[in-house]
Amino acid sequence: MRLSRIIMALTIGLAVVSAPTAAGAAQPQPTPSPTGSPQPTPYPPQPPVLTVNPSTIYVGDTTTLSGFGFGPNEVVEITVTITPLAAGLPGQATVRRSDGSTVAMAPVAFRAAAPTFFTVVTDAAGNFTTTYTPDTPGQYLFTAVGQTTGRTASATLTVLPRPQPSPSPTKTYYPTHKPWPPHGGKLPVTGDNLGTPLAVGGGLVGVGVVLMLAGLAWRRRGRFGGSTR
Repeated sequence: MRLSRIIMALTIGLAVVSAPTAAGAAQPQPTPSPTGSPQPTPYPPQPPVLTVNPSTIYVGDTTTLSGFGFGPNEVVEITVTITPLAAGLPGQATVRRSDGSTVAMAPVAFRAAAPTFFTVVTDAAGNFTTTYTPDTPGQYLFTAVGQTTGRTASATLTVLPRPQPSPSPTKTYYPTHKPWPPHGGKLPVTGDNLGTPLAVGGGLVGVGVVLMLAGLAWRRRGRFGGSTR
Protein backbone atom coordinates (compact mmCIF):
# COMPACT_ATOMS: atom_id res chain seq x y z
CA MET A 1 0.00 0.00 0.00
CA ARG A 2 2.73 2.38 0.99
CA LEU A 3 4.86 1.34 -2.01
CA SER A 4 2.10 2.03 -4.48
CA ARG A 5 1.65 5.52 -3.07
CA ILE A 6 5.36 6.22 -3.48
CA ILE A 7 5.32 5.07 -7.12
CA MET A 8 2.27 7.22 -7.85
CA ALA A 9 3.93 10.30 -6.35
CA LEU A 10 7.06 9.80 -8.43
CA THR A 11 4.94 9.43 -11.59
CA ILE A 12 3.05 12.65 -10.90
CA GLY A 13 6.32 14.54 -10.20
CA LEU A 14 7.89 13.40 -13.46
CA ALA A 15 4.77 14.42 -15.36
CA VAL A 16 4.86 17.90 -13.82
CA VAL A 17 8.57 18.36 -14.59
CA SER A 18 8.34 17.17 -18.21
CA ALA A 19 5.23 19.23 -19.11
CA PRO A 20 7.06 22.65 -19.70
CA THR A 21 9.76 20.95 -21.78
CA ALA A 22 7.21 19.32 -24.08
CA ALA A 23 5.29 22.58 -24.42
CA GLY A 24 8.44 24.46 -25.38
CA ALA A 25 9.38 21.84 -27.97
CA ALA A 26 5.94 22.11 -29.56
CA GLN A 27 6.35 25.88 -30.24
CA PRO A 28 7.81 26.86 -33.71
CA GLN A 29 11.49 27.87 -33.71
CA PRO A 30 12.59 31.13 -35.42
CA THR A 31 14.39 30.83 -38.76
CA PRO A 32 18.09 31.67 -38.47
CA SER A 33 19.18 34.75 -40.42
CA PRO A 34 21.57 34.13 -43.35
CA THR A 35 25.17 35.16 -42.88
CA GLY A 36 26.81 37.77 -45.21
CA SER A 37 25.32 40.60 -47.37
CA PRO A 38 22.36 39.78 -49.64
CA GLN A 39 23.22 39.29 -53.34
CA PRO A 40 21.56 41.74 -55.85
CA THR A 41 19.18 40.41 -58.40
CA PRO A 42 21.04 40.04 -61.75
CA TYR A 43 19.85 42.36 -64.59
CA PRO A 44 20.28 41.84 -68.35
CA PRO A 45 23.29 43.75 -69.82
CA GLN A 46 22.70 47.08 -71.50
CA PRO A 47 22.73 47.02 -75.34
CA PRO A 48 25.95 48.25 -76.98
CA VAL A 49 26.19 51.75 -78.40
CA LEU A 50 28.14 53.05 -81.44
CA THR A 51 28.63 56.82 -81.90
CA VAL A 52 30.14 58.96 -84.69
CA ASN A 53 31.49 62.40 -83.82
CA PRO A 54 31.10 64.62 -85.73
CA SER A 55 28.21 63.08 -87.61
CA THR A 56 28.45 65.45 -90.63
CA ILE A 57 31.79 66.22 -92.28
CA TYR A 58 33.29 67.14 -95.64
CA VAL A 59 35.22 64.79 -97.90
CA GLY A 60 38.75 64.29 -96.55
CA ASP A 61 37.90 65.20 -92.94
CA THR A 62 38.24 62.68 -90.09
CA THR A 63 35.51 61.46 -87.74
CA THR A 64 35.79 59.42 -84.51
CA LEU A 65 33.91 56.13 -83.96
CA SER A 66 33.35 55.08 -80.32
CA GLY A 67 31.79 51.80 -79.16
CA PHE A 68 30.49 50.95 -75.69
CA GLY A 69 28.94 47.87 -74.09
CA PHE A 70 30.75 45.09 -75.97
CA GLY A 71 32.60 42.20 -74.37
CA PRO A 72 35.96 42.78 -72.68
CA ASN A 73 38.93 42.34 -75.05
CA GLU A 74 36.53 41.37 -77.83
CA VAL A 75 37.17 41.57 -81.56
CA VAL A 76 34.52 43.78 -83.18
CA GLU A 77 33.98 43.76 -86.96
CA ILE A 78 32.77 47.03 -88.51
CA THR A 79 31.10 47.07 -91.93
CA VAL A 80 30.63 50.33 -93.85
CA THR A 81 27.71 50.72 -96.28
CA ILE A 82 27.77 53.79 -98.56
CA THR A 83 24.78 55.24 -100.43
CA PRO A 84 24.59 58.40 -102.60
CA LEU A 85 23.46 61.64 -101.06
CA ALA A 86 19.83 62.59 -101.56
CA ALA A 87 19.20 65.51 -103.91
CA GLY A 88 18.96 68.86 -102.18
CA LEU A 89 21.30 68.17 -99.27
CA PRO A 90 23.78 70.94 -98.39
CA GLY A 91 26.92 70.84 -100.48
CA GLN A 92 25.27 69.36 -103.56
CA ALA A 93 26.20 70.83 -106.93
CA THR A 94 23.42 72.52 -108.87
CA VAL A 95 22.84 73.13 -112.55
CA ARG A 96 20.67 75.77 -114.21
CA ARG A 97 17.91 74.82 -116.60
CA SER A 98 16.97 76.73 -119.74
CA ASP A 99 14.04 78.35 -117.92
CA GLY A 100 16.34 79.76 -115.23
CA SER A 101 15.47 77.29 -112.43
CA THR A 102 18.15 75.23 -110.66
CA VAL A 103 18.20 71.54 -109.77
CA ALA A 104 20.53 69.70 -107.34
CA MET A 105 22.78 67.00 -108.77
CA ALA A 106 23.60 63.82 -106.84
CA PRO A 107 26.21 61.20 -107.73
CA VAL A 108 24.72 57.99 -109.08
CA ALA A 109 27.85 55.86 -109.15
CA PHE A 110 31.22 56.13 -107.47
CA ARG A 111 34.10 54.05 -106.25
CA ALA A 112 34.99 54.48 -102.60
CA ALA A 113 38.65 54.11 -101.75
CA ALA A 114 38.11 54.29 -97.98
CA PRO A 115 37.84 50.86 -96.26
CA THR A 116 34.39 49.31 -96.13
CA PHE A 117 35.37 46.62 -93.62
CA PHE A 118 37.79 46.68 -90.67
CA THR A 119 38.16 45.28 -87.13
CA VAL A 120 38.90 46.76 -83.71
CA VAL A 121 39.58 45.24 -80.27
CA THR A 122 37.81 46.48 -77.15
CA ASP A 123 39.49 47.22 -73.83
CA ALA A 124 38.86 45.45 -70.51
CA ALA A 125 35.60 47.43 -70.09
CA GLY A 126 34.27 46.44 -73.55
CA ASN A 127 34.81 49.87 -75.16
CA PHE A 128 36.81 51.03 -78.21
CA THR A 129 37.66 54.21 -80.14
CA THR A 130 38.93 54.52 -83.72
CA THR A 131 39.00 57.09 -86.52
CA TYR A 132 37.70 57.04 -90.10
CA THR A 133 38.48 59.35 -93.06
CA PRO A 134 36.06 59.10 -96.03
CA ASP A 135 37.04 60.33 -99.47
CA THR A 136 33.68 60.08 -101.25
CA PRO A 137 30.42 62.00 -100.59
CA GLY A 138 27.49 59.93 -99.40
CA GLN A 139 25.58 58.50 -96.45
CA TYR A 140 27.78 56.09 -94.43
CA LEU A 141 26.26 53.36 -92.26
CA PHE A 142 28.64 51.75 -89.73
CA THR A 143 27.56 48.38 -88.32
CA ALA A 144 29.64 46.92 -85.45
CA VAL A 145 29.27 43.23 -84.48
CA GLY A 146 31.06 41.62 -81.51
CA GLN A 147 32.60 38.29 -82.54
CA THR A 148 32.30 36.74 -79.04
CA THR A 149 29.10 38.18 -77.59
CA GLY A 150 27.28 38.76 -80.89
CA ARG A 151 26.24 42.22 -79.75
CA THR A 152 25.45 44.67 -82.57
CA ALA A 153 25.31 48.46 -82.80
CA SER A 154 25.18 50.93 -85.71
CA ALA A 155 25.64 54.63 -86.46
CA THR A 156 25.38 56.90 -89.52
CA LEU A 157 27.65 59.56 -91.01
CA THR A 158 26.92 62.22 -93.66
CA VAL A 159 29.84 63.15 -95.92
CA LEU A 160 29.35 66.29 -98.03
CA PRO A 161 31.36 67.40 -101.07
CA ARG A 162 34.00 69.94 -100.16
CA PRO A 163 32.74 73.42 -101.20
CA GLN A 164 34.50 75.08 -104.11
CA PRO A 165 36.15 78.47 -103.47
CA SER A 166 34.08 81.39 -104.69
CA PRO A 167 35.51 83.18 -107.76
CA SER A 168 37.15 86.54 -107.14
CA PRO A 169 35.19 89.59 -108.38
CA THR A 170 36.08 90.84 -111.87
CA LYS A 171 38.01 94.11 -111.88
CA THR A 172 37.19 96.86 -114.38
CA TYR A 173 40.20 98.64 -115.85
CA TYR A 174 39.83 102.22 -117.10
CA PRO A 175 42.33 103.64 -119.69
CA THR A 176 44.56 106.45 -118.50
CA HIS A 177 45.18 107.91 -122.00
CA LYS A 178 42.73 109.73 -124.22
CA PRO A 179 40.89 107.43 -126.63
CA TRP A 180 41.42 107.74 -130.37
CA PRO A 181 38.75 109.76 -132.14
CA PRO A 182 36.25 107.92 -134.25
CA HIS A 183 36.95 107.24 -137.92
CA GLY A 184 36.85 110.47 -139.88
CA GLY A 185 37.24 112.68 -136.82
CA LYS A 186 39.76 115.47 -136.48
CA LEU A 187 42.74 115.36 -134.20
CA PRO A 188 43.28 118.31 -131.90
CA VAL A 189 46.07 120.66 -133.07
CA THR A 190 48.59 121.76 -130.48
CA GLY A 191 51.43 124.26 -130.69
CA ASP A 192 54.19 121.64 -130.52
CA ASN A 193 52.69 119.52 -133.30
CA LEU A 194 52.34 122.55 -135.69
CA GLY A 195 55.72 124.16 -134.95
CA THR A 196 57.82 121.29 -136.28
CA PRO A 197 56.39 121.23 -139.84
CA LEU A 198 56.51 125.04 -140.04
CA ALA A 199 60.17 125.06 -139.08
CA VAL A 200 61.00 122.40 -141.66
CA GLY A 201 59.01 124.20 -144.37
CA GLY A 202 60.65 127.54 -143.58
CA GLY A 203 64.08 125.99 -143.88
CA LEU A 204 63.28 124.48 -147.26
CA VAL A 205 61.93 127.81 -148.53
CA GLY A 206 65.11 129.58 -147.40
CA VAL A 207 67.33 127.05 -149.15
CA GLY A 208 65.28 127.49 -152.34
CA VAL A 209 65.66 131.28 -152.23
CA VAL A 210 69.41 131.00 -151.76
CA LEU A 211 69.73 128.59 -154.66
CA MET A 212 67.60 130.82 -156.88
CA LEU A 213 69.73 133.92 -156.11
CA ALA A 214 72.91 131.97 -156.69
CA GLY A 215 71.58 130.84 -160.10
CA LEU A 216 70.71 134.41 -161.12
CA ALA A 217 74.13 135.65 -160.08
CA TRP A 218 75.79 132.90 -162.08
CA ARG A 219 73.81 133.82 -165.19
CA ARG A 220 74.66 137.53 -164.90
CA ARG A 221 78.31 136.78 -164.45
CA GLY A 222 78.32 134.55 -167.49
CA ARG A 223 76.50 137.17 -169.55
CA PHE A 224 78.88 140.00 -168.56
CA GLY A 225 81.92 137.87 -169.20
CA GLY A 226 80.74 137.07 -172.76
CA SER A 227 80.15 140.76 -173.64
CA THR A 228 83.73 141.87 -172.73
CA ARG A 229 85.24 139.47 -175.16
